[in-house]
This record gives sequence, C-alpha cells and structure tokens, in this order.
Amino acid sequence: MSQPPASAPTPNRFVALLSRVGLDWFLLALLGVVGLAYWQPSIGSKASPVPWHLITTVGVALVFFFYGLKLNLEKLREGMRNWKLPIVVQLATFGLFPALAMLAKPFFGAEGEPLWQSIFFLCALPSTVSTSVVMVSIAGGNLPAAIFNASLSSLLGIVLTPLLTSLFLHTGTGGSQLWGLATQLLWQVVLPVGAGILLNSRFGALVDRHKAALRYFDQFTILLIVFTAFCESFAEGIFRSYEPADIAKLSAGMMGLYLLAFALIWGLGRVLSFSRADNIVAVFCGSKKSLVHGSVMASLLFPAGATGLILLPLMLYHALQIILASSMAQYMGRQNSLVAI
Repeated sequence: MSQPPASAPTPNRFVALLSRVGLDWFLLALLGVVGLAYWQPSIGSKASPVPWHLITTVGVALVFFFYGLKLNLEKLREGMRNWKLPIVVQLATFGLFPALAMLAKPFFGAEGEPLWQSIFFLCALPSTVSTSVVMVSIAGGNLPAAIFNASLSSLLGIVLTPLLTSLFLHTGTGGSQLWGLATQLLWQVVLPVGAGILLNSRFGALVDRHKAALRYFDQFTILLIVFTAFCESFAEGIFRSYEPADIAKLSAGMMGLYLLAFALIWGLGRVLSFSRADNIVAVFCGSKKSLVHGSVMASLLFPAGATGLILLPLMLYHALQIILASSMAQYMGRQNSLVAI
C-alpha cells in the first residue's frame, strides 16, 4: 500500500497546526453557521416552520443543568482560602471591563450606540470555565484556584450580567416585561444550575466521564443560538450599514481590549504581591468572556432581530481570546520550565 509523500500534510498535522494557532473546528463552525445564515436567513428566522425557539430554550436549560452537575461544592470551598484572588478576578470581570466600556462610549457617538451596547454586553459577561482552566494549566498556574474562580464567575454572571445590562443598556425589556425576564432566567438558568449542584454528589463522576460529549453538546447549542440569531438579524437587515473595514476595526478593538485588560490585571496582581501561579489565575480567569453565557443571555435580554449584532463583538472576542491566550499560556509554560531547570 503506497504511503503519502513525506511533505504532504496529513489531516492530523493540519488539525495540530490549527490548534497551535488557537483555531479549532468550533471557531470554523461559528463562521460556517454565520455564512449559512447570510445565505439562507429564512431557515432559522421566525418564518421557519422549525420550532427553533423551543429547541434552543430546552438546549439552554440542559447546558446550565450539566454545568451545575460539574460543580463540586467542596472544591469551591477550598478555592476561597486565598480571598484576595477571587476578589481581583471578579472585580476585573464585572468591574474593570464595564468601566473600560463606559470610558470608550464617547468615541462611538449616536450612530455607534448599538455597537457600543453590544460591546458593553460583552464586558458584562462572566469568565469561561473550561478555557480558563485549560490556559492556567498550560501556563503552570494554580489549577484548583482557577477552577474555583472561573466557576464562581459563571455563577455570579447569572445575576450580575442581567443586572449590569439592565442598568446601562436598552434591552427591550420594559417594566411590564421584567417579571417575564426574571421568570425566564429562573426556569432556564437558575433552577437548572441549582438542580445540577444538588445532584453533583450522585452524578458528578458520570459527568466527568462524559465531559467530552457534554462539551460537544454545549458547542452545538451555541451554534444553534448563533445561527438563529444571525438568521433573524440578516432577515431584518441589521448589518446593512457595516462594511468589511468596520469588522476589521472591531476586531482590532477587541484585541486591544483583551491585551489592555490582561496587562492591567497582571499589574494589579504584582502590586498585591500575588505568587506567579496565582497571578496566572488572575489574568486568565479575569480576562476571559463566556460565549455560552453570552449566547444565552443575549437571547433572553434583547429583541430577536438585534441579537446578531449583540453577539458580533463577543464572537470576535471569543476567537481572539483563544488565539492570544493560547500563545501567552504556552510562553508562560515555557518560562516555568526554564525556571524549574
């Protein structure tokens, strides 16, 4: 049987190359569903006979239920021993980022208000869990502290993200709709997470054994939410005023936001005399933003037609944070290896 030439790239090599620069199938799939939504917006819009709203509603509830199953209360209690670190991570996530967005608001003007709102929404989101923990592990940081701080951020985000959004943005939820929003958050987010936490002692080990499959379920649910959101936005012409140059500028802005937050958090950790391992936790958990929470909260907090624009900065930030954080984590990991030698 003939072998491929040595110079020919194999699929495994291609996947490894993509992973090395921070790209994976999920980021490519995000681009794919946005492209499909642009090409055939009627498939995922309100006009579609497919009950997308019901499907995504059930998917969201299951995502947060499985998330609750992963949370071990004992590990969370252990993570509270170093009390300064959680304070820094949560203040960076829910204080520093919204403050940076508020400082940038005058540069957008009246015409850029919708785009600024989508950036503020991004800044009000909690940290990721899996990505933050993986990056801390690669960089040689304090892994138990990373698990605690990322998990705590996600739990706080259930309350703080809607609160910050309602305080500073026009979400389309007036006084008569606030009770409906609270009910949606209760049934789709709070109760599933609570039920999962209560069942962790019984089914936590089962979740650990199937965490890869559950990760795929999370990603598939996000793809559905993003697809239907962009279908609705394209159907209503939300992006007609945006050129490719605008997207490039927004991407540069998201990269600048990530690097600025990373530098400020790292500097604060140095001022507070954090160990290197704890400072790694601070920067990687404090600078991340969760696409899972963002996709879910956007569908609950904003009108359907505006959700695509709301998610655009988040999708760009999500891709850039993975690429930049991967490079930084690998660099820090190599530094730790040199110090150990």
